[in-house]
Amino acid sequence: MPLNDRQIRSLTGLEKPYKLADGGGLSVRVTPNGGKQWRLAYRFGGKQKEMPLGSFPATSLSEARILRTEKKGLLAKGIDPIEHEKETERQKKADAASTFNHVAEDLIARSVKEGLATATLTKKRWFLSLVVADLGHRPIKEIRAIDILTPLRRIEDQGNYETARRLRAFISQVFRYAIATSRAEIDPTYGLRGALIAPKVEHRAAIVDRDGFGALIRTIWEFDGSNPSTRAGLKLMALLYPRPGELRLAKWDEFDLVKGTWTIPAARTKMRRLHIKPLSKVALEVLQQQRQYVGGDGYVFPSELSKGKPISENTLNGALRRMGFSKDEMTAHGFRASASSLLNESGQFNSDAIEAELAHVGADQVRKAYHRATYWDERVKMVEWWGIEIERFANR
Repeated sequence: MPLNDRQIRSLTGLEKPYKLADGGGLSVRVTPNGGKQWRLAYRFGGKQKEMPLGSFPATSLSEARILRTEKKGLLAKGIDPIEHEKETERQKKADAASTFNHVAEDLIARSVKEGLATATLTKKRWFLSLVVADLGHRPIKEIRAIDILTPLRRIEDQGNYETARRLRAFISQVFRYAIATSRAEIDPTYGLRGALIAPKVEHRAAIVDRDGFGALIRTIWEFDGSNPSTRAGLKLMALLYPRPGELRLAKWDEFDLVKGTWTIPAARTKMRRLHIKPLSKVALEVLQQQRQYVGGDGYVFPSELSKGKPISENTLNGALRRMGFSKDEMTAHGFRASASSLLNESGQFNSDAIEAELAHVGADQVRKAYHRATYWDERVKMVEWWGIEIERFANR
């Protein structure tokens, strides 16, 4: 006879556990302390089995009957309810380990092991913080393009078009890592190409005409309004045209002043690949003078205000401003454009060799590797020619 709610509530514990059947394999098991547990008995694969369906009254009689119907539905399909429940639990745990936030944290942890620069890791964590509320808790395989567009549009609405573009690229990195680790099958960010507002490109100011650049070099070499270390930094920016961060964070152990090379670690280059630069005689002279001024340990350009730290990001640009060059005329990064323009204009060097010297990266990976290996001799001649040109500018 089927059970009823009043009857179940009146059941009390006895010396030993006992059961009362509701029908269809469903029963309530009463423990000695009076606890009431739902049980479903069934046969599967020729074996008698029993599974719990919850406790009364948390799981009511009507709810237990619904669960019985669901489990019998699985049996009708040839599915063992106990194994199905185990697989469901395993899948829940797998989904919990495959949320967007979990995959992103895994990616960042891998980036730490790969030795990416601190600034890069900080930027990745910042990007994650921008989307964690919208995407962080969701299984990554369930996220679609429209879900990603929501936080991107919010950032665009604030006028931060470049941030939105870079955030989309970060989200794509997370999805590609999820695909590589079998936690997703597609990268939905591809569906957003063309959906974001293109940021206005702002080129860093640079002097690229020969006469104007010559005047800049004379000003640097003659200027006495900065300390010798800052002036040496500007001279090396002109002679070596690195990215400002590469020079600002340079350490003496990266330079071989005998062989005349500067090995920039992969962690500090834009494309995260080691870059070796030949040094001209003029550049070596500047480095030797700088070494006498600051010593040969630690940073080549140590901060005068904070012991153990390099000069700040604004030091070199600040010196250019004191020399009378506005931010619309010249920046520290602009030395790269100046060198690129004037070296190409000279007609003396292969344009690919110039690109290799500047550590510019094209789309063809094989071609890039070929550049670095093949054009070394031409790059050595290039930096010597460039050093002589700088001297000529300085002495006019």
